[in-house]
Amino acid sequence: METTFDFEKPIADLLMQIEKVNQVAEKTKVDMSATITELQGKLAETRKEIYSNLSGWQKVQMARHADRPQTLDYIHMICEDFVELHGDRNVNDDKAIVGGLAKLGGHSVMVIGHQKGKNTKERQFRNFGMANPEGYRKALRLMRMAEKFGKPVITFVDTMGAYPGIEAEERGQAEAIARNLLEMSVLKVPVICIIIGEGASGGAIGIGIGDKVYMLEHSWYSVISPESCSSILWRSWDYKEKAAECLKLTAENMYSNGLIDGILPEPLGGAHQDPHQMAETIKEQLVKDIVELGTKQIDTLVNDRIEKFCSMGVVVE
Repeated sequence: METTFDFEKPIADLLMQIEKVNQVAEKTKVDMSATITELQGKLAETRKEIYSNLSGWQKVQMARHADRPQTLDYIHMICEDFVELHGDRNVNDDKAIVGGLAKLGGHSVMVIGHQKGKNTKERQFRNFGMANPEGYRKALRLMRMAEKFGKPVITFVDTMGAYPGIEAEERGQAEAIARNLLEMSVLKVPVICIIIGEGASGGAIGIGIGDKVYMLEHSWYSVISPESCSSILWRSWDYKEKAAECLKLTAENMYSNGLIDGILPEPLGGAHQDPHQMAETIKEQLVKDIVELGTKQIDTLVNDRIEKFCSMGVVVE
């Protein structure tokens, strides 16, 4: 196992021990099966203990894993006949947000999401998943198209935030995100949102208003990243672990505070360990919700969505 994070070192040590015992057994022709079985049992227990007790900062690290599946990965694994649609019909086509029509479990849907990129060249091409205003306007255009033809909308959220450059602000970044919040609140088709990795600030919520909002087990969702929070409060990034705990950004925190509708469990060790299993979990939940939400009257659907978000943060004496 190639370890990525410090907290995975005990797992790597056990895997190395198992490999050494296998080498000794092969070289000496001595039966070491009992030792290997014992080590494998210890490995399973260690994995379960580590990944079941991750801190907020460790969850952030997991959400940023280089091999973690992204929007296009999930689309290709769970959808059929995906046809990508481009451009906001105003400025250009923002590559940080992808979207298009597809078939999901026999249902026609509009699927939209952030795309970070897999390598340096692709990350630059996708602007690291940080969308410009035209990205959010493209997403809104696709949502309105879905509404016109009565197709459910599915969004995958995975971004460090909206692009903060001056040119983005000049083209109306804040207005574009605010417009999406308004329009998604009253969209007359089912909307299902899933945070698959990072869910930071307005960049995430710009496509995150839905009848159902889910988080993957090792994703995070917050108004600000731990590093930025640390730099504001302590004038240094050295307190990012403390900031991550204070922000209560994990899926468990968000669910306990009533801000999301559910948590989708990941394969042991994270979604990158078994992308197909993770995709099947997502697909099963999406199909279930599409059927359930499809039975609601349009007025009821919209009113329930508005009520859901308006009730967040309200203190009842």
